[in-house]
Amino acid sequence: MSTKTPGLLDGLIVVDLCQFLSGPYASLRLQDLGARVIKIERPEGGDLSRRLYLSDTEIGGDSTIFHAINRSKESLALDLKKPDDLAALRKLLGKADVVLQNFRPGVISRLGLDYETVKALNPDIVYASITGYGEEGPWVDRPGQDLLAQARSGVMWLNGDDDQGPVPFGLAIADMLAGAAVAQGILAALVRRGMSGEGAHIETSLLEALVDFQFEVLTTHLNDGGRIPKRSTFRSAHAYLSAPYGVYPTSDGYIAIAMTPIDNLRNLLEIDALTEYEDPRTWFTARDAIKQIIADRLKTASSEHWLSILEPADIWCAKVLDWRELMDSPGFKALDMLQTVTRPDNVNIVTTRSPLRVNGERASTSRAAPLIGEQNAAIRAEFDL
Repeated sequence: MSTKTPGLLDGLIVVDLCQFLSGPYASLRLQDLGARVIKIERPEGGDLSRRLYLSDTEIGGDSTIFHAINRSKESLALDLKKPDDLAALRKLLGKADVVLQNFRPGVISRLGLDYETVKALNPDIVYASITGYGEEGPWVDRPGQDLLAQARSGVMWLNGDDDQGPVPFGLAIADMLAGAAVAQGILAALVRRGMSGEGAHIETSLLEALVDFQFEVLTTHLNDGGRIPKRSTFRSAHAYLSAPYGVYPTSDGYIAIAMTPIDNLRNLLEIDALTEYEDPRTWFTARDAIKQIIADRLKTASSEHWLSILEPADIWCAKVLDWRELMDSPGFKALDMLQTVTRPDNVNIVTTRSPLRVNGERASTSRAAPLIGEQNAAIRAEFDL
């Protein structure tokens, strides 16, 4: 019989002063590892992401995105304009292990909750800050919002076909990547604190996270004469990879084909027109023409037909699934990545679980995202606030 593995961060208290996605995503990762996350919210309205809708679905008065990113956290509602509430927060920070904030530069200092001030209250605190564009430079006061950060980062010129112009990602990648980066920094700071007793200030920004996200292609750009990446004009999937890399329509769906020698595809798919592209150099220089030839062939039969030929030959390929197909697939079901969380007001949410397994077990929770100030009385009593 297996014994449930305790969370690796059991016993750690994280105070999350953040709103929207980047900071709450970082604290979600810590919560999934066992930390206790106390979310500080305004008494009126709470975190603004409670009203940030991904669809017209509202559950218990809150958006689905708020539920997704704040599951199992506790809510302490404080009005930081009131001296008593601010004093209560300072007292709580004096007992915390980690604090996160994603205010615009300057705001946290005006509140008297900047790193140096909090460090004076709690010398071994691990303090994390996320901004839009860092603490210096001409963009400091610009809104640190995901789409705007994507726009300034160059990443939009890597998506879509060459004739489409800039194409944003369909996810809040700046927020999620910044949150993941700061969580990594927090974990490293906690390791050092465990060895030396010394805290740290971890900082990142949406722009820094997006620059790091592009490290591979930016390194190419910086070392090949500064050439701008050239996307394929047909079925583009990666600006720096040659044919056949891309997604192709079949008679009943789509399949993705990754790095594969063109002569292998020529033989397996019986495409005589690919014979003139035996020289690997042409797989990039004639990328669009090759991909068009492959596309013309693949659309003549079903995805399963082509996969039955390509997969046994160890060609790197996959059927392109939509969410319904993913959820129904044995591969997804084997991962057991969904859970149902609940709240006292009869809210029931089906959501995802942690992407990590520890000693063979994936963390799960039964508690949904909190109501505004749901744990006020309990937290104030516990910490004598």
